Amino acid sequence: MTNSKARLPKGIYGITAEKFSKGRSNVEVVQEMIAGGIRIIQYREKRPPTSFSAMLAECRVIRELTRKAGVLFIINDYPSLALLVDADGAHVGQDDWPVTEVRRLLGPDKIIGLSTHAPAEAQAAVDAGADYIGVGPIFNTQTKDDVTDPVGLEYIDYIVANCPLPFTVLGGIKEHNLAEVISRGAASACLVTDIVEAEDIRAKVERLQAMFPQS
Repeated sequence: MTNSKARLPKGIYGITAEKFSKGRSNVEVVQEMIAGGIRIIQYREKRPPTSFSAMLAECRVIRELTRKAGVLFIINDYPSLALLVDADGAHVGQDDWPVTEVRRLLGPDKIIGLSTHAPAEAQAAVDAGADYIGVGPIFNTQTKDDVTDPVGLEYIDYIVANCPLPFTVLGGIKEHNLAEVISRGAASACLVTDIVEAEDIRAKVERLQAMFPQS
């Protein structure tokens, strides 16, 4: 990243998942995440079942919430949606649009993240100009239907030792094992269902954020 571009914040990386949110809308969940201290939100919904028009309307509301709170807003999978709502960036997977093409669309000042599952993918992310990477799934996860096999804690060790990019860990991470990934060197982590399913999302986030080293 250049010095003028925002960096991946330390702590919890918030991701929406409306089907696990116990009837609460993504907007409601995001409001509580922000209140709990999350500094980055990723909007992750799929078409189908969610229509592009519904995504656009929802993301415009979330964009205003995050902008007012000084929270980074990232769109998963749909760089064109990120462009339409002036999000801070986009996150793509290995089978989505290449990072180089997303960069052409969004420009040099937007943040681009790429999911990785193996050392070769992490190196390719560096070469392609990604600003940060997702590292996982660390453990078994039910959040995504097309998830790859768990990569294990050893992949975090590899990234810490060999990859210069900021990274966030994800996949099966819960409050009970968060300390384990932090101890391996993870400064950012996604706990999707553990947060969106919580009865008190704000209190949950505050408790999780407090587990990271304060600096």
